[in-house]
Amino acid sequence: MELRHLRYFVAVAEEGSLTDAAARRLHTSQPSLSRQIRDLEYEVGAELLTRGARGVELTAAGRAFLDHARLALAQADAAGEAARRAAQPARTTFAIGFQTGYEVTWLAKAMHILRDELHHIEVKLTSNYSPDLADALVRGRLDVAFLRVEPDFDLEYRVVTQEPLLVLMPRDHRLATRKSIRPQEIAGEIFIAGSNKATVLRSVTENYLRRTGVDIRPDHGVDNLAMAISLVVSTGGLSLMPAYAKHLLPRSVVSRPLKGDVPTIDLAIGYSKANASPTLKLFLSRVDELIVRGAQNTR
Repeated sequence: MELRHLRYFVAVAEEGSLTDAAARRLHTSQPSLSRQIRDLEYEVGAELLTRGARGVELTAAGRAFLDHARLALAQADAAGEAARRAAQPARTTFAIGFQTGYEVTWLAKAMHILRDELHHIEVKLTSNYSPDLADALVRGRLDVAFLRVEPDFDLEYRVVTQEPLLVLMPRDHRLATRKSIRPQEIAGEIFIAGSNKATVLRSVTENYLRRTGVDIRPDHGVDNLAMAISLVVSTGGLSLMPAYAKHLLPRSVVSRPLKGDVPTIDLAIGYSKANASPTLKLFLSRVDELIVRGAQNTR
C-alpha cells in the first residue's frame, strides 16, 4: 500500500466524486483514479466506496479506513518536516526584552545592528516591566534588554539615552495652556507617581521634588505608562513620565516640559556578564552604533 493510494482515497471521500477529485485535487484522469482506488480496495480486501448516479459514498469499511488513512498521511507529512528541519543547521536564539513602550523606538535600531546575523539567528522579543526584565536577564531567559538601571540586580549596563521627565495631564486641565510647567505648580494637584515596583522612576521623581523644595505625596502609584495614562484620564491628575510617553498618548492626554533643572531618567541596555552568547558579544560591540542612531532620532 502506497501513500499515493491513501491520498487518492481521501480526496475522493472528501470530494464525494471521482471526477471532481481527479480534476480539482489530484490533477489526473478519472479512469486512472478509478484504477488506483480499485488497486487499494484489492489490497485492503474490502470495498471502500460505492459508486452511483449521484457520486460515491463510503461503505462501512471505507468510513473505518478514512480516519486511519488521514492519520497515516499526517504522520508521513510530519516525518518529512522533521527530516527537513534536522537537515538544516540549527538556528541560534537571541532573546531581546523591552520595557513596555520602548520597542516602538528601539526595536528597529536593535534589528539594524543585528542585520548581518538575522539569516541564521531566531530573534525572540519580550515586552515587560523593567524589574521583570532584569530578573529574566539574571535567570538567563533574556540575552539583552532595554530597561532601567535596576539597582537590585547583578547586571551590566550601557546607558543608551537619558530622557527628560515630562508632565502628563488631561487635555482640558487648567495647566494645559502653559508651554512649560514649574514644579511648584504640581503641588495641590492629584499626583500620580511610580509605585514600589517602578523603583527607578520613583527615586528620580522623589529626588527631583526634594531638590526643588516641592512637598508632594503621591495619590496613586503606578507600575507602567499605561497605568499612568489611565489614572491621568480618570482622576484628572498629573504625572511625571519619561519623554517617550509623548509618542504614545491618547488624544485626551497631553504632555508639557518642566521648567528649570529638568530631571532625566536613563534607558540602558542590560545583560548578564555570565552570558557567553557570541550574538550578545556582537550586539554589544555595536552598541555605540545603536546609541548614535538613537541620538539622531531625538534631534
